[in-house]
Amino acid sequence: MEPGTAAGIGGGTAILVLLIMFAVSGLIVGALARLALPGRDDMSYLKTIGYGLAGSLLGGFVSTGLGVQSRILSLVVAIAVAAGLIWFFTRRKPKA
Repeated sequence: MEPGTAAGIGGGTAILVLLIMFAVSGLIVGALARLALPGRDDMSYLKTIGYGLAGSLLGGFVSTGLGVQSRILSLVVAIAVAAGLIWFFTRRKPKA
């Protein structure tokens, strides 16, 4: 196979595709987490992706620790963790 063909994607292209997939999945998880929280949220796309990726990573650890076998349930945990992160870092009222 030649590099760059469908069966043998070059290393640089594969990393770019992986990064795009991470960004899209982070955006989806972050957007669903924002929808789970009531009220308006002025947050950029990059912050949404960041919270989505962090929620997915931490939610994956939590799901593994709990022994969750279902991918759908793992996704729900990831969204819940991302929503918790968004609430904690952007919406929580600090104690005076």
